[in-house]
Amino acid sequence: MAAIVLPLLAPSANTVVQTPTFDAAFWKQWGDGQAELSGYDLTFPRYGQPRRGVAVTIFVTETFSNALRVKSDPGRHPASDEFSVMKLNLVEDYQTGIYDYNDMTSIFVALAPVNGRPAGSAAKISFSSQEWCGHTFQQLLFDARAIRATSHSYFDGEADQQSRFDDPAEGISEDELLLWARGMAAPKLVPGERREVPFLTSLQASRQQHAPLSWRRATLSRSARPQQISGPLGKFSVEVWTAAIPGGVQRTVYVEAAEPHRVIRWEASNGEHAELLGSRRMKYWEMNREGFETALKDLGLSRRPPRTT
Repeated sequence: MAAIVLPLLAPSANTVVQTPTFDAAFWKQWGDGQAELSGYDLTFPRYGQPRRGVAVTIFVTETFSNALRVKSDPGRHPASDEFSVMKLNLVEDYQTGIYDYNDMTSIFVALAPVNGRPAGSAAKISFSSQEWCGHTFQQLLFDARAIRATSHSYFDGEADQQSRFDDPAEGISEDELLLWARGMAAPKLVPGERREVPFLTSLQASRQQHAPLSWRRATLSRSARPQQISGPLGKFSVEVWTAAIPGGVQRTVYVEAAEPHRVIRWEASNGEHAELLGSRRMKYWEMNREGFETALKDLGLSRRPPRTT
């Protein structure tokens, strides 16, 4: 990937940043020490063909160290260094011919103002991809008005890079869309509202297209009223959230209208498609012993089968 040099998109003097509200009702749902895990039937376009696979989303609140930009262990950091985040780990596994891809994107959105940025702003985004040719890693750290970028790749010309670029007001990353559609990332939209914002290429797209990260303009929209859709789990009343880039990929997220606003489906104009298979709240990090594989059924998934004959 070439060095990341992005133009600054200056905010309008009339720009008003609409931010989510993380109130008592939010913390009643998300402050119980558990994570929400969901499994999806995934179709992902790669090498010009649709690939079948699975996706897993993990939504969980954490206490974050501002100095290290990682989850803070209790008692290791002063209170002045800590803030709360909503973390989304998006895991996507799919087969491409003889070998498979294992992609993971981690997004950390601040639940309170920090570093001169409002609540609902990204604090960190990282992406890794493992496949039989090699592995890559990219990371973005969001400061007051700038983003620090680091990338490592097995491709010649992309190996090890660091850069810093501007972060325009009201800018949102493509990687934040599932959080944004659940009301966890700015900008907040009311039903029926549309808003044009600076839009940053996802780390996954940048990696797979061997293209530099770039700010473009995208129109975000929220449906005026819920609609009915059907999927593997039956019928749902959903709100429809879209991000449209002129001449680019349009992404649509279908979010459960009722609390806790789970992501029921997402799709893109390039053929990407995911359908919810199951969901459960749990402390999955405590479920790593033999026998806990049975909990995968709640996510609509199964244990990996033997791969030898």
